[in-house]
Amino acid sequence: MNMKKWNINKYLIITLIAVLIAAFIFVMFNQGIIWFNNPSQSEYPVRGVDISAHQGEIDWYSIASQDVDFAFIKATEGSSFVDKNFKLNWENARSAGIITGAYHFFIFESSAQDQAKNFINTVPCGTGNLPPVVDIEFYGESEKRPPAPNEVRAVLSELLNLLYEHYRVQPIIYTTLRSYDMYISGHFADYPIWIRSVYFKPQLPDDREWLFWQYSHKGRLKGYNGREKFIDLNVFNGNMDDFKELFLITT
Repeated sequence: MNMKKWNINKYLIITLIAVLIAAFIFVMFNQGIIWFNNPSQSEYPVRGVDISAHQGEIDWYSIASQDVDFAFIKATEGSSFVDKNFKLNWENARSAGIITGAYHFFIFESSAQDQAKNFINTVPCGTGNLPPVVDIEFYGESEKRPPAPNEVRAVLSELLNLLYEHYRVQPIIYTTLRSYDMYISGHFADYPIWIRSVYFKPQLPDDREWLFWQYSHKGRLKGYNGREKFIDLNVFNGNMDDFKELFLITT
């Protein structure tokens, strides 16, 4: 074998090995066996989950025993959808001593008034709740054809104002990095940010501080039996005293 052919074969072997390693890492990540993020307990002591009916029946005492301090529970979506397990999850999580909040999945095609009414009719207003969350991210056709920023901001702004008027606390905006760039960056400065970033510690493009970080969508905990085998994992940007001071509603 001449040197030139040997060099070509060597590069092919190296490339093949690199591809196999990358494929192995990808599979392990998708199975929730390895994570790109693993924020330390000492830096982020306040930890939580976010869930929906996809997690099925949940043993909240088991969840609480796994260092889970808070849970954001899906309540509503758009103008009419209500998560079928919301009421049960809300009551049982609170009984287990977990601090609870509810989130609404924002639908681009629905009006602010209809979405606010759906959430308000579903989620109680009372002592010990976390502020309401509006989850804005892309779905379906919007992945390819995102709605115009000005139109989305107008509806989102009205929705946030309506929720504030009812719950008397600033709602939290949950967002992916992509939807943050398109709709939130440079706007909504008065609202806390809950950012999804599953590959690296987030740094928002406008240097804004985030208050919640969803660091994994491939978490595995004991205590649920739904068709979704993974659970979203989150941290709060502060200690427990900060958490209680900033987020517990007392009205």
